[in-house]
Amino acid sequence: MNNRILILGKGFIGSRLREGLNCEISDRKIYSYKDAEEEIRSFNPEIIINCIGHVGSNVDECEKDLDKTLIANTFIPIMLAEVALRNNIRLIHISSGCIYHYDYSKDTPIAEDKIPDFFELFYSRTKIYSDQALVVLSKKYPILITRIRVPLDNRPHPKNLLTKLINYKKIIDIPNSITYIPDFISALSHLIKINAKGIYNVVNKYPLKYPELMEVYKKYAPDFNYEVIEYKKLNQVRTNLILSTEKLEKSGFKIRDIHEVLEECVQGYIKH
Repeated sequence: MNNRILILGKGFIGSRLREGLNCEISDRKIYSYKDAEEEIRSFNPEIIINCIGHVGSNVDECEKDLDKTLIANTFIPIMLAEVALRNNIRLIHISSGCIYHYDYSKDTPIAEDKIPDFFELFYSRTKIYSDQALVVLSKKYPILITRIRVPLDNRPHPKNLLTKLINYKKIIDIPNSITYIPDFISALSHLIKINAKGIYNVVNKYPLKYPELMEVYKKYAPDFNYEVIEYKKLNQVRTNLILSTEKLEKSGFKIRDIHEVLEECVQGYIKH
């Protein structure tokens, strides 16, 4: 057990990181600075990884509980940053890349230094609030912000992209950056080892079109059928974009092409 690291938040990402990093995890509800400091001092870690967040079954649910979303996605990360810097602890915050507009006709993959500009979803705004506050602090203090997108995993879970697509049956055909969770765990281990700070996009190389994933799934579940629909027919406000992996690669980590992991992902998913 790695006692140097404490994960806060026992949801999808937190639980997978605990397994991958073999470290302590806490699911204590944090409502105040005192709560955060008590929990951290009880474990006495050198590094805390914040996996606390609220998205609900989808981002639209954040509009139904503004307080819960704002507390989880904005207030708690900032409180944890204050606890961390006062107690000389490294903070790693698991953030989101769903904070940008993207024009596929002219934009290139988005680098970490671009200022977020997607304000149409309350979920995205709450992520931007904490993201940008921590970015400023990271210039002086040991704070790492990892931006992930559309998590894909090799085991069933309601938050797993593959599980979602199997249940949706109607999917869009727009290229998107994807974070394959086993590769995210490896990348985070690397960033911890090199004492990285500031923002890093942690997504797999190259974008994925969802039908590409479903065609691999159909090889193992031939009776499964799905329909590709136009994005506009979803009638939902969503971010679709491509993040740059250049900074992560320059740090010395070789991130896999998303298309290389699809077979492995689906095989593991079927097995589980």
